[in-house]
This record gives sequence, C-alpha cells and structure tokens, in this order.
Amino acid sequence: MTDVRRATVDDAAVLARMLWDFNTEFETETDDADVLEARFARLLPMPEVVAVVAEDDVPVGFALLTLRPAIWFDGPVAQLEELYVVPALRDRGIGTRVLDLARQVVRDAGAPEMHINVDEVDTDTRRFYERHGFVNIEEGEDYRMLCYIGPTLTG
Repeated sequence: MTDVRRATVDDAAVLARMLWDFNTEFETETDDADVLEARFARLLPMPEVVAVVAEDDVPVGFALLTLRPAIWFDGPVAQLEELYVVPALRDRGIGTRVLDLARQVVRDAGAPEMHINVDEVDTDTRRFYERHGFVNIEEGEDYRMLCYIGPTLTG
C-alpha cells in the first residue's frame, strides 16, 4: 500500500532525484540532482513551500507547491509547481492520492484555490486535472502553457 505524507527537509535527496527523473523523462533541461537537493533542503523549511511524497517501500511520487499572498480572498493562493509519479506506476491512483493530500495541506494553510500550469499538448495531464475539478482559464495555441484553477476543497 502506498503511503502519502507531507515531506520534510529529510526528504530533500529523494525529492531531488524524482524531480531530476521527471525532467529528464520529458527531456527538460535540469540541474544535477545534488544541486536540486540543496535547493529542496533550503526551501522545505519555509512555511510557504509544501511538498508531499508517496512511498511504497521506495519513493514513487511527489508534489511540490508554493503559497503566495492573494488580494482576491483571505488566505494565500497555492501554486502546484510539480506533480510526478514514477512512469511504471501511473494510472494506479497514486497521483490522485498525492494531489488529495497536497490540496488538504494547502487548504489547512488557508488556501481556497490552487493554480496549475500545464503544457497544452499534454492531454493526459490535462485530463487528470480536469477529472479532479480543475478548469483551464486560457485559450491555447499549440505549445502554450495553460493555467488551470481549481478549489482545494474537493467532493
């Protein structure tokens, strides 16, 4: 059974490795994992940075979110920076569990809304977020980044 929990600074190396794997999977330029680890170690203690990790004996997924002040409602807005599940384990509900806990953590921090940027051509990811109540608020032109907005409260 996959355990999903809020990450701590002790998870910096694990998160860095998964972020490196994620970026290289999609041939995105990325820093080395040790550089990412140092950044995670610096960022994770900050109250406006939230990470969630999924483990099934070994790490299998994560989410990284940031909170920023918002003028249009009381509380911060949450930005989902990254959500990753190991490719061989996708379509098993792990991403949903990671997203659910991420929403709960940022909702508990006072964020009523979450923003997610998704590549327009990434139809599988778009379907995933749409299935979870997120709505694209931008019109696309191939190869654009789209902004999805959704509530942190589900159900």
